[in-house]
Amino acid sequence: MSSAKRHVLVADDEANMRRVLEAILRREGYEVTPAADGLEAIEMLRSRPFEVVVTDLRMPRAGGMEVFDACRALNRNLPVIIITAHGTVEAAVEAMKKGAFDFITKPFEADAIRLALEKAIRSYHAARQEVHLEDSGNRYRIIGDSAPMREIYDVIDRVADSPSTVLITGETGTGKELVAEAIHRLSSRRERPFVPINCAAIPETLLESELFGHMRGAFTGAITDKPGRFELADGGTLFLDEIGEVPKEIQVKLLRCLQNQEFERVGGVKTVRVDVRLVCATNKELADEVELGNFRKDLYYRLNVVPIRLPPLRDRRPDIPLLLDYFLGKYRERLGKGVSRVSEAAIDILMAYDWPGNIRELENLVERAMLLCRSDTIDVDELRGLADEWRRDSRLIGAPAGAAADDEVGGEVDESTLKDAIRRQTRWVERQWIDRALAETGGNVTQAARKLGISRKSLQMKMKEYGLRKDD
Repeated sequence: MSSAKRHVLVADDEANMRRVLEAILRREGYEVTPAADGLEAIEMLRSRPFEVVVTDLRMPRAGGMEVFDACRALNRNLPVIIITAHGTVEAAVEAMKKGAFDFITKPFEADAIRLALEKAIRSYHAARQEVHLEDSGNRYRIIGDSAPMREIYDVIDRVADSPSTVLITGETGTGKELVAEAIHRLSSRRERPFVPINCAAIPETLLESELFGHMRGAFTGAITDKPGRFELADGGTLFLDEIGEVPKEIQVKLLRCLQNQEFERVGGVKTVRVDVRLVCATNKELADEVELGNFRKDLYYRLNVVPIRLPPLRDRRPDIPLLLDYFLGKYRERLGKGVSRVSEAAIDILMAYDWPGNIRELENLVERAMLLCRSDTIDVDELRGLADEWRRDSRLIGAPAGAAADDEVGGEVDESTLKDAIRRQTRWVERQWIDRALAETGGNVTQAARKLGISRKSLQMKMKEYGLRKDD
């Protein structure tokens, strides 16, 4: 992301605080526009675009809530980070419930503001892409039209507006948070907060406080009362990613909260009641974790009310061209590159790869290939490193021995041989998939075509080509 696009508006009536924030953010490559009060900030919002707004809560002429309201009116997706003193934490929490991105209490450390800005920038660009998807008629804001994904959309439609807990499972990088966001957005809670938390990214000693909040003095460093994610998500949806990483001692409190919609902050005695719809995700098999004694059986049953299993990318290959188009558009803007297409030979490589890192790996590869590309087309040359990985790691999907072998001359890959190998591998993969789909549907061509995400006529032609028709 270029610094020319990292515009941050900082509004604070204390000159020293503005200077500190400006220094921190400019060192990180942000372009900072300062405002001495809320009214000045609102005028600036109307005169130029920003990607993030950082505002103090209490300022003369107009306060942080007025700045927040102006942001919502001008650009609903513009993230607002509120800086608040100890006495105004509850007001900041209310702002979060109305849609503010985050709040930071004074005094704060430089790392806290840096991390908040990084998350806000990512959120802003993701929201812009999602709006583009929704404008194009994609109400789920998820890329994919294959048969496995259409099944996922059907489940989302059926469960979105229920209060039931949803457990999303699938390999890393399959898009579990996107499904959670779609469930929230298509529910009656859409106007209330969607609060995500990655349980694996927070130290065990802090996770309970992050979930349920804490009282001042509850532990070293707890200098103010702080609400947890359950309170911030009141009336909306709480998304617990990597739920399998929650320690067993916290699982007890989590179970009680799910059953009764109430809890106590760490160090507190007052019971807090909330109305939260819970969506969880994990790349672990929680049933296996229960057997191993790592996860409570009663909590597992409480979470696994509506299970949704996301397919890995290798099981939804027809979506790869759609994902490529999406990521090309995303990184054209972000990198300022004029790359607009992927060659057929390169697509053959990408379609045959096993994608152990799933969609996240594909996105990273597109970004890397665009940076290396010298024309408007990503070709085999930009993917040569990936092809080398295939030869070393033998990660082509179940290919017979020698199916992916490449001849080498002086350590270089012979391009014509590589293309031929990819073409052979693609045909082999295609036949295996068709064979499997026909077997799973008892030879029903219509159902097999639907499962493969292609038309019945296309499947019939492929069956004739590979000699898979009964009369052949």
